[in-house]
Amino acid sequence: DQLRNLQDILHNPKQRGVLGEFYLETVLKNVLPPKSYQMQYKFKDGQTVDAVVKPQSGLIPIDSKFPLDNFRQLSSAHSDEERKTASREFMKAVKKHVDDISKKYLVPEEGTINFAVMYVPSENVYYHILTDDEANLMDYAKSKSVLMTSPHGFFNFLRVILIGMERNKLHEQSQKIWDILKGVQQESVRFSDGIGVLARHITNAKGAMDNVQSGYAKLSGKIDQVKLLE
Repeated sequence: DQLRNLQDILHNPKQRGVLGEFYLETVLKNVLPPKSYQMQYKFKDGQTVDAVVKPQSGLIPIDSKFPLDNFRQLSSAHSDEERKTASREFMKAVKKHVDDISKKYLVPEEGTINFAVMYVPSENVYYHILTDDEANLMDYAKSKSVLMTSPHGFFNFLRVILIGMERNKLHEQSQKIWDILKGVQQESVRFSDGIGVLARHITNAKGAMDNVQSGYAKLSGKIDQVKLLE
């Protein structure tokens, strides 16, 4: 029953899209801190992308696309003619997804960076896209500033993003530490100046004390002389 339900989901484009978004969110949740990404991000024109990642450089739009129907037709083709037709339709579907992502979600004025990610939640589909030299789908995506990735590749992509975020965090902390050390250095200079002033005061006080002691010694000698006269 569960396998039949899964098959029904995979045959339903809408349900399949929900499943792809679920996988996408799961990977994001497992790799990135909660505040570093957002699901169902809405742009000002009303377009909604499946997710955005938020490094310091800007927003990275990520959309989950799953041209499974076209891929299934391509995989089940028996004749060369059927295979050519299915391959042409598959290529057309992938290019449409790429065009949609490039057109809808690359919005520099709203803080997106200069590329978007097309997440293909199927290693088989992605492998066919990657190895189809005739269609050159990867080059086409690159020309539209879209990075296509499989689940495994997407995980590694997020790890790179996470490392970048950690480096930025370390840089921020290093800057704070540097600012504190500069403050300590300035306070040390002020403290050293204060010590110098205090030392001068002590030296002057010692000199004054020596003069007083010398004067007292002279006065005491005079008093002793008076006593001797008596």
